[in-house]
Amino acid sequence: MSKDAVDTAQAAATRTDAAQAPADAGDAGYSKDLKARHVNMIAIGGAIGTGLFLGAGGRLHNAGPALALAYLVCGVFAFFVVRALGELVLYRPSSGSFVSYAREFLGEKGAYVAGWMYFLNWSTTGIADITAIALYTHYWSMFTSIPQWTLALIALAVVLAVNLISVKIFGEMEFWFAIIKVATLVGFMLIGIFLLATQHKVDGQTPGVSVISDHGGVLPHGLMPVVLVMQGVIFAYAALELVGVAAGETAEPEKVVPRAVNSIMWRVGLFYVGSVVLLALLLPGSVYSADESPFVTVLSKIGVSGAGDVMNLVVLTAAMSSLNSGLYSTGRILRSMAVAGSAPKFTARMNRSQVPYGGILLTCAVCVLGVGLNYLVPSQAFEIVLNVASLGIISTWVIIMLCHLVFVRRAKAGLVERPAFRLRFSPATEITTIAFLLVCLGMMWNDPEVGRKTLLLIPVIAALLVAGWFGVRRRVSRTADRELSQLGK
Repeated sequence: MSKDAVDTAQAAATRTDAAQAPADAGDAGYSKDLKARHVNMIAIGGAIGTGLFLGAGGRLHNAGPALALAYLVCGVFAFFVVRALGELVLYRPSSGSFVSYAREFLGEKGAYVAGWMYFLNWSTTGIADITAIALYTHYWSMFTSIPQWTLALIALAVVLAVNLISVKIFGEMEFWFAIIKVATLVGFMLIGIFLLATQHKVDGQTPGVSVISDHGGVLPHGLMPVVLVMQGVIFAYAALELVGVAAGETAEPEKVVPRAVNSIMWRVGLFYVGSVVLLALLLPGSVYSADESPFVTVLSKIGVSGAGDVMNLVVLTAAMSSLNSGLYSTGRILRSMAVAGSAPKFTARMNRSQVPYGGILLTCAVCVLGVGLNYLVPSQAFEIVLNVASLGIISTWVIIMLCHLVFVRRAKAGLVERPAFRLRFSPATEITTIAFLLVCLGMMWNDPEVGRKTLLLIPVIAALLVAGWFGVRRRVSRTADRELSQLGK
């Protein structure tokens, strides 16, 4: 436990003195306005995004029907990460989430790395999101005359305003974003099932198992393309960890979090795996492409007019949801760090609506740089930042599993008490998940154009983190000493 962790008595009578969890000073001042339906939909929103609506097309083309297996395998490991985080949340809910747990179980250096890598993830993802929003908006002719950077700036301003009003407004916005995404998927799946049941021809051929068997089978290009595509599939599940952040602003996390976490697995099975299986049964993988949503491909083949407009609206919604979530989560994470001294002081500030506006504005400032990127290199902006974000999410998930490993070890030593809601088969589950995530990261080396260059950024990011730590370590130490001295009074 880091020396800046503050031991406080817990309300639960079952806790012993040795098992008392340290309170995070960064949790003070938040409202508890997120309802169960908000958290549940945040979990859904984190599990369903552009990785499915857009990314599945190109991946189906490259990997074939076995893409469903790739989504399932990656989904299982993503579930392990969220299950581990859910257990930590029930042990001690915190808006600082994994940064707060890293502070307790890995020390302040661990919290520092966790927080800034997560900030790197969401600030660069935010740039990708506003770029995507501008591109999707250009789909409609009425917006084509507006410069891409202008549309990106407008999108950022709208989502920023929503985040600064109140957490309840954020929750409502995420709720309806998720409703749109789920309704779209359910609608498509019903159409797909109807086409299969009625044997209605799609692009001149009868849908069914024969579509797969007549075009190379489950593995038309062999096993290696399926393995390689996993490096992209794992990033489709990024944002699932938002459940842990949101738990700090709900009144009953012990009831809400287990339900939200447990539902993730069947959602992955239904929406990701189920959708890909349907797509594979309706059309050969070679028909799909990275340039078009696979759902639009199917609907256009059966003559549904306006399919492109509907799906463009949905992916626009998914990008807005991602940007909304990024500003929300980094605001809370940065506040937890600022209170401990490892982030700028202004990121700890909250407004009258109990929103940590300092951290949100810092993330927004980085996104403004993305507006400039859209102005300078509009055709390359999306690809540049998306790969940098991948480094952030992998490191975040690895740190969550490391925190859980230490947590379980302390529980076995009698220092803390594990809740009934647990990640099973520790430490094998954590070690296997960490190994899988690192392998996915390493597979980026097979992409010489972008992936390899992204991996070469790791030493640069590491050097910046080390330099930054030397810049804040005295402030972190002073903050810890001040908190300890206040406890002694």
